[in-house]
Amino acid sequence: MQGFIRVAGLENTFEAQILGAILTERQIPHSIRSYYDTAYDGLFQGQKGWGAVFAPAEYAAEIAAAVAEIRAQPDGNV
Repeated sequence: MQGFIRVAGLENTFEAQILGAILTERQIPHSIRSYYDTAYDGLFQGQKGWGAVFAPAEYAAEIAAAVAEIRAQPDGNV
C-alpha cells in the first residue's frame, strides 16, 4: 500500500462491498481494510468505524464521490 492514503471511512460490510465493486469496475487501484480484529472481538470497530478505503491521492475525489453516492441511496442500490 505504499503511496496509498486513507480516503474515507466505511460504515459497514455492505458499503465496503459495493464500493469495492465500483472501484474495481472503474479500474481504480484501492485497498479496503476492516478494523475488525479477532483478538479483540471487534473492539476497534466500535471506536474507529467498520474500516476504511485506501488509494493513491489522485483518486481521492472520485472515491469520495462514490462513497457519497452509495450513502445517498436509501436502500444501498447504486
